[in-house]
Amino acid sequence: MTKGILGKKVGMTQIFAENGDVIPVTVVDVSGNVVLQKKTAETDGYEAVQLGFDSTKASLITKPAKGHAEKAKAEPKRFIKEIRDVNLDEYELGQEITADTFKSGDIVDVTGTSKGKGFQGPIKRNNQSRGPMTHGSRYHRRPGSMGVIDPAHTFKGKHLAGRMGGETVTVQNLVIAKVDLERKLILIRGNVPGAKKSYITIKTAEKAVEAK
Repeated sequence: MTKGILGKKVGMTQIFAENGDVIPVTVVDVSGNVVLQKKTAETDGYEAVQLGFDSTKASLITKPAKGHAEKAKAEPKRFIKEIRDVNLDEYELGQEITADTFKSGDIVDVTGTSKGKGFQGPIKRNNQSRGPMTHGSRYHRRPGSMGVIDPAHTFKGKHLAGRMGGETVTVQNLVIAKVDLERKLILIRGNVPGAKKSYITIKTAEKAVEAK
C-alpha cells in the first residue's frame, strides 16, 4: 500500500554516514499534516485520503474551505493533496500525520513545482546547440529551421523559445536519509524539485529499486 505526506522544502545541507562519507540531503518540514477527508469507492468512485498542510491567514479562507476543514475538526490548510492506494483503515478525520510515516532507508517519489526561469531562448530551454559565431554566419542563438516548405507551417511541438520552469516534476526512487521526529523533519538524499519554501509531496515509490 502507498504511504504519503506533504511538506515544505527548507533547503539543502549534508550529513555524515557511519563510514565518514558525506551525503548531500534536502531538508523537508512535514509538521502540521492533517487528514481532511477520506474518499471511498462507494461515494467518490475511488479510494484516497486527502491531506492538508500549512495553515493560512484567516482573511484568505473561503467559506467552503472553512466548512470542509470543520468536518475534520481541523484548521483550513493552504496545501491540499490526495494520496491514492492507501489503507483507509489506518486514517481518521483530523488525524495528524507525522514524520514517522517513513523511516530511514525508505525509497520514495517526490513531486514538486520546478523553479520558474521566465521567458528563455531555445538553447537554454531545449538544450539546443548554437550556430557558428564567425563573421557572417547570421545564425548564433536562433532556433533554426521552422520546418520543411510543404506543408508550409510550423509543426506542433517544435522546440522554440518560451516560458521555462514552473512545471510539476516528479523525481523517482529517492532515498530517505534520516527522519528527525523531534524537529518534524525528513531528510531526503539528493535534491528535490522546487525552490526553498515550496510545497512537495512525498509518496512511496511506484517503481522502487534498491538503493545504491
